[in-house]
Amino acid sequence: MYNKIMVPVDLAHIDALGKSLQVAADLAQHFNAELCYVSVTTDIPGPVARTPDEYEQKLNQFAKEHGLAHGRPVSAHVFLSHDPAVDLNEILGKAITETGADLVVMGTHLPRHLDAIMPAHGGQLAAHTNASVFLVRP
Repeated sequence: MYNKIMVPVDLAHIDALGKSLQVAADLAQHFNAELCYVSVTTDIPGPVARTPDEYEQKLNQFAKEHGLAHGRPVSAHVFLSHDPAVDLNEILGKAITETGADLVVMGTHLPRHLDAIMPAHGGQLAAHTNASVFLVRP
C-alpha cells in the first residue's frame, strides 16, 4: 500500500520525536516500505551543526542507525532554507514530490486556538499534497 514513508526530523529536537519515529518504523515494517528522513536547516551555524554539510552527515548517520535498528532501507534528505519556520510547509511539500513519498508520518501538537489562524504543518501537507499524512500526537 505504501512504498516510501517520509519522516520530517529536526535533529535539534530528536528527543521529542520518539513516538512518531516508532510509528513510522512500525508502518514501514508492516508495508515493507522505505523510511525517508527529511530535515530542513539553514546555512547559519546552529546547536546541531556549523554547516549544512555537517548537518547532512548527522542526518545520514541518524538514518543509518534507524535503518539498522528497524531492518528497513532508509534515505535521508536535507533541504536548505533562510527561514525554516516560514518555509517549512513549502519545503516539506517539495520534499514529498522529490523523494516520491506516498505517506508522511510526523509528530504534532494537541489542537489549540491558534490553529484557526495558523494551521499546523501536517494539516497543510494533507491539504496541499497527494501523500497521505499520519499525525502522531505526543
